[in-house]
Amino acid sequence: MADHVHILGICGTFMGGLALLARDSGYRVSGSDAHVYPPMSTQLVDSGIAVMDGYDADQLAPAPDCIVVGNALSRGNAAIESMLNRHLHYTSGPEWLGQHILKDRWVLAVAGTHGKTSTASMLAWILDQAGLAPGFLIGGIPVNFGISARLGEGRYFVVEADEYDSAFFDKRSKFVHYRPDTLVINNLEYDHADIFADLAEIETQFHHLIRCIPGDGAIIRGEGEAIDRVLARGVWSAVSTVAPGSEGVPDGWSWRSDSGAESGFVITTPDGQTYPLRWPLIGAHNAANATAAVAAAAQVGVDPADAVDALASFAGIKRRLEWLGAPHNIDVFDDFAHHPTAIAATLRAMRADQSEGKLIAIIEPRSNTMRLGQHRTELGASAREADHVIWFEPPGLDWDLLDVLGAYKHQEVISDIESLIHRAMALAHPGDKIVVMSNGSFQGLHTRLIAALKDKVYA
Repeated sequence: MADHVHILGICGTFMGGLALLARDSGYRVSGSDAHVYPPMSTQLVDSGIAVMDGYDADQLAPAPDCIVVGNALSRGNAAIESMLNRHLHYTSGPEWLGQHILKDRWVLAVAGTHGKTSTASMLAWILDQAGLAPGFLIGGIPVNFGISARLGEGRYFVVEADEYDSAFFDKRSKFVHYRPDTLVINNLEYDHADIFADLAEIETQFHHLIRCIPGDGAIIRGEGEAIDRVLARGVWSAVSTVAPGSEGVPDGWSWRSDSGAESGFVITTPDGQTYPLRWPLIGAHNAANATAAVAAAAQVGVDPADAVDALASFAGIKRRLEWLGAPHNIDVFDDFAHHPTAIAATLRAMRADQSEGKLIAIIEPRSNTMRLGQHRTELGASAREADHVIWFEPPGLDWDLLDVLGAYKHQEVISDIESLIHRAMALAHPGDKIVVMSNGSFQGLHTRLIAALKDKVYA
């Protein structure tokens, strides 16, 4: 019988993808979680992987051959205490991935504060369309693939490389376990305030990552002083820069707007060749992600012309400005943005793409960094491209959200989901766009809002 792997925290995007890879590698896989919601829960059920609700100690009897522990679990959890008391074999998700899946592959890792999921998805699609049959593990579900992870048949493996810690017993960043050959660093800002005291601590983790890249590997980097500081501490591989415009990027990759169209731009290679791209996505942030993906694919032999052709059919990622429906001609979108920079980039792209009607943003400051208030002074400005903003104040927030937003007109705070839905319905009219921004389930707001809008009668 195949070895049994049990995954604690299986419904997280990373751990759910890991479950698929373990299953496809021949392991018998089960898992448990306390927070089960789509799209990951649906993906696991559809894949035939048993998921248990909660963390009862009895779920580890009989003992699995290996327990993979998610980084959301800690001491005091019944399953964790049973695992430790019984001296069962356990490891972190990133370490299991590195040892069992990545060790014999050419790893293309995508890191950075923003755009990891999008860039990794684009890169995997490019390699797939080039016939390279890559494996991948991505913190979201690319629409073109319909799954967040696959083992693949070729030499290459694309992984979204997160700087968050690996487990309660391993406080190193996840990505140090991946040993990439090709590394993309899109950008670097302060985040994960529950793990890192400051940006300097994050930069140290990126330095550790870079120390593992072989000399014949490659780094594709975005702009920014934080990345400059990381590379100044040591780099032993070829480095290419990705930046907007064709000036000031010697030997780098760049993009520029195609006649001002948000959905069209031109990618320029280091040797000056240009490749126009028109696709369904909008925004300069997606242009940057696409250019980095094309540059990374070029490192493993994919012609930029072929890469750009592949991206023309790239359909996006679930929960990354995903269109959910248009009841009464009111477009509703779901977006994962939860950092001021990401919120601003999404709303800026939507504003540039909107020719009529209002843009309404509904935002939940849910991430640990947000809840700790690290970015609170930036929140109002990050959403100013919207015509109206409803901020949801979650329970237990120990700082005053309304006080922070007081200087911004058309921004309000609501702490009850039903009241929020009624307010959104009052604001929205045919021709408007509503974008719901959260990195969680938002108490099912997306489907509840669409249902309420469908039932509303407009004169």
